[in-house]
Amino acid sequence: MSWGGPLFILAIIGMSFVSWIATTWIRARHGYPVEGEWGGTVGKGDLANKRKVELLEAENGKLHGQVIRLEERIAVLERIATDPAERTAREIDALR
Repeated sequence: MSWGGPLFILAIIGMSFVSWIATTWIRARHGYPVEGEWGGTVGKGDLANKRKVELLEAENGKLHGQVIRLEERIAVLERIATDPAERTAREIDALR
């Protein structure tokens, strides 16, 4: 085989292509992100992780609502604690 011939160049291109396919296959098999068609990365989709994220987002929303309600209750308690006793007593008597 001649070192400068077209067959040698095609052999190098073929070996590069086969090694690229093997590398991509190994990365995909072991869960590493693989390069997409337009240069971005494509990761292995894991349904368990997506479900965990959805559950955590739901719990976060629930806890956020509780914190807001507790802040409102604390504001009311602070207002009661700092108001003068006479005015608070009058408001309580007015409620009766």
